[in-house]
Amino acid sequence: MTVLFSATGGLAPRQSTHVAAFLVAWLIALCALPVCSTENDDVYTTRRNLMIRSQLTARDISDSLVLQAMAEIPRHEFVPPSLKDMAYQDRALPIGEDQTISQPYIVAFMTQALDLEPGDKVLEIGTGSGYQAAVLSRLVEHVFTIEIIPSLGDSASQLLQRQGYDNITVRIGDGYVGWPSEAPFDAIMVTAAPDHVPQALVDQLAENGHLVLPVGDRYQELIRLTKRDGKVWTESLLPVRFVPMTGQAQQ
Repeated sequence: MTVLFSATGGLAPRQSTHVAAFLVAWLIALCALPVCSTENDDVYTTRRNLMIRSQLTARDISDSLVLQAMAEIPRHEFVPPSLKDMAYQDRALPIGEDQTISQPYIVAFMTQALDLEPGDKVLEIGTGSGYQAAVLSRLVEHVFTIEIIPSLGDSASQLLQRQGYDNITVRIGDGYVGWPSEAPFDAIMVTAAPDHVPQALVDQLAENGHLVLPVGDRYQELIRLTKRDGKVWTESLLPVRFVPMTGQAQQ
């Protein structure tokens, strides 16, 4: 909207009052429009910075590149609109189809545990809303991510494309069998829990690569497998709770 005033003459006091009232009303209405998103962006940035301080660096997340990625990615864009105000809380949130987006700490912890290098090629099993893939994409050359639920995979793919993540490839399929045509991978992350480690993922892991995944049914444990000198070394990291892996993992 453009407001024009005459350059000649002046405004009587009563006219001036009316104009002032109009301008106030106009500014209020303007700030209710989407173009006034700066204030909302500032709020989310503040919440994101608080998340970094209180949930990540206050614990054991010390990798500066992981922290930078978590500070850059707008987590609120990867949750349902009704949950945007909860996006930076220290908790998992539902994203539909009985799936969740992991709490920020777990996202950062698993990312840090992969010990990534800039030129790495990473496989993620369980795209979900696309948030974890977005974080990984800030740290490596390319992310390949598989989602077994078509509606989630399609939605995540569209969102990632809209936001300009051009080094992420999304595929609809069963992550239990990995992505053989793109193997080997320098790192693999699984964001749903099988009751055992899928052998296909171990086979597709590159030498000196890390595989991080939750394993178990009622009791789950986050573990890291490292392939070194043709052998696989296993570490227990922490107890966790993830949604179960579906598809062939349940057979």
